[in-house]
Amino acid sequence: MERLDLAMLLITITPAIHAGPLMQGYAMTTTRHVTRVAAALTGAAVLSFSLFTQARELSVSTVLSDAFPWGQAAEKWADLVEERTDGELTLRVYPNSQLVSGDQTREFSAMRSGLIDAAVGSTINWSPQVPELNLFSLPFFMPDEAAVDAVTGGKAGEMVFAAIESRDVIPLAWGENGFRQLSNSQGPIDEPADLEGLKIRVVGSPLFQDTFDALGADPTQMSWADAKPALTSGAVDGQENPLSVFDVARIDQVGQAHLTLWNYMNDPLIFAVNRQVWDSLDGAQQEILRQTAIEAGKWEIAMTREQESERLAAIQERGVEVTELSDAQLETFVEATRGVHDDWVSQIGEALVEAAQGDIEAR
Repeated sequence: MERLDLAMLLITITPAIHAGPLMQGYAMTTTRHVTRVAAALTGAAVLSFSLFTQARELSVSTVLSDAFPWGQAAEKWADLVEERTDGELTLRVYPNSQLVSGDQTREFSAMRSGLIDAAVGSTINWSPQVPELNLFSLPFFMPDEAAVDAVTGGKAGEMVFAAIESRDVIPLAWGENGFRQLSNSQGPIDEPADLEGLKIRVVGSPLFQDTFDALGADPTQMSWADAKPALTSGAVDGQENPLSVFDVARIDQVGQAHLTLWNYMNDPLIFAVNRQVWDSLDGAQQEILRQTAIEAGKWEIAMTREQESERLAAIQERGVEVTELSDAQLETFVEATRGVHDDWVSQIGEALVEAAQGDIEAR
């Protein structure tokens, strides 16, 4: 902008050169020269400013890399934004929780404070700061994918987004990490008694602690970065994660020879942006950011679900023993964790849980 100010100064002092008839010829020549210089400097300043406005890059945090559907969702979002804005706005994805030193539970706080511009994050990891997100971690609350879609696309989903926005983060769209399954190194699990005393790695959410305590296990909280080494060394006996994580991370290679399919909770992903960053964008950029997030989310959800059966087959081919629970067996787990459900409703919000139940019943 200094060059633009100089050009304006030259234009301002030009009339002073016209003083006196003897100076008219000189003035005309000088005026043309100054005008050309001013135009050149003004053009350079405008070009410089234009290039500056096109250099906007936002940081996007994810827990998993693009080897997983979760990371692929973030990369898809980045690709769509760059394409739709012709590079005026770009997203740079930082996988593996590297912006929060590997502590995935700090991601929401970092985004809220502005240390992270945006994220494609897990409802589980953000739940310590947004208690309403524990809705999706209530044990055995979401019976199927249709129920998940009904909640995220219904009244409860709107209430969840409002809760996030009230904490200075703008939610844009849903993605999906999937239903979480249980694996261990000790033997098949088809009833709560089989979990007695097993050390199970869980994420940093008190609801997970309470759930596995109720089932008689020994839940051990640790980040994903620490989980695989702990499984390798035998420091923990088991873990719970969607099939995509079990498959891509090759959890079977660290002694997890037994897998129980129980769909005990779901883990939606959320595309979101820091409020100050959002407010700094113009209306067109905001619309592009939102619509590309929605598009990337729908793409990732469809892909995750389509790959589910293939992943299960691949896991079984590698020698993992898979246990599928009958309705009666599943009910024993439901009953064992019913107290956890009741205790957490008040922390999540009775109105929200009721809205979600209504969405599920109407699916």
